[in-house]
Amino acid sequence: MALVFQYGSNMSVVRINAADRLAGDAKPICVARTVETFELVFSVWSHSNECAAADLSPCSTGRNIYGVLYDVPDFLLTRATAKQRGRKSLDAIEGEGTNYVRTTIDLVTNDESPVRAITYLAKERKSDLTTSKAYVDHILAGLKEHNMPADYVQYVLAKIIENNRGLRTELPGVT
Repeated sequence: MALVFQYGSNMSVVRINAADRLAGDAKPICVARTVETFELVFSVWSHSNECAAADLSPCSTGRNIYGVLYDVPDFLLTRATAKQRGRKSLDAIEGEGTNYVRTTIDLVTNDESPVRAITYLAKERKSDLTTSKAYVDHILAGLKEHNMPADYVQYVLAKIIENNRGLRTELPGVT
């Protein structure tokens, strides 16, 4: 099993485990946060979502980013090994090699245990992209589902609005 850190739309267990994704094989372990500081940005064009998708941009004035740590079967990581079993890989879902690069990241769990996990970071960031309500609804569902800290939820809402001001009136908890 591989430890995988999801900080965007795949924080939602329903989304990551949908039939067209990992089909129930991603097991949530716990909430974790990054050791390094980042800014949550929407800097990658997702063809499947038809909007800008989440990314973590290293930033010394940023903050620790929360997400969900999952156990994912090793064979579901790469396209080649998943294809052998007629499955879609996490690399394919994340657009590894096209939009994102699979990498490792240092995290701390809620009980302060250090852990290293796989995550996906943008291959190339673009600044002129806009996210959509449908996409951020998955992020918000994941935040709620995993009872993320209230100040972090407010941070994410602010980053969403910063990216797409048109969503200000459409999102819960935004004033």
